[in-house]
Amino acid sequence: GSSSPRCATAARCGSASASVSRCDMAHFLSPMLRRSSDGASSRFGLRVRDATVWLATDLRPAFDSGSRRRGLLGRDGLAPGEALVIAPCTAIHTARMRFPIDVVFTSREGRILKVAAAVPAWRVRVAWRAFAVVELAAGAAARHGLERGVVLEVQAQPSLEPGV
Repeated sequence: GSSSPRCATAARCGSASASVSRCDMAHFLSPMLRRSSDGASSRFGLRVRDATVWLATDLRPAFDSGSRRRGLLGRDGLAPGEALVIAPCTAIHTARMRFPIDVVFTSREGRILKVAAAVPAWRVRVAWRAFAVVELAAGAAARHGLERGVVLEVQAQPSLEPGV
């Protein structure tokens, strides 16, 4: 099978096996860590702060070492409105990827630090000061005007359709 992007773990969150839930400080992904009172899992969306258009209405978390390793393993693409967020993360590779992806590195606050557009297979992208990486379908970052300095936010159960 094919491999997915792998991620280096942010040193400030502990060992190589650290997960985002063990990071002490609050961050823009915190809503994804809260469980509803009945234990049901929630669906999450991603958008530019204060925007009405969703970048993703199906934001998938990869917060532990197993899910970060799995990433987009075996996938042929991302569905409209789908994205993967990997945290903690400072670097990814696209070894054996079947499709190009947009890679958005963010700070703990959700501020975009770097955007790598349409990254093909067998490439490495790094942003040493990053806290998380959002992987989107190729072209999504440009369509939504994502660039350094823009702030992203996560919200539970988005009610809007993606602006893809």
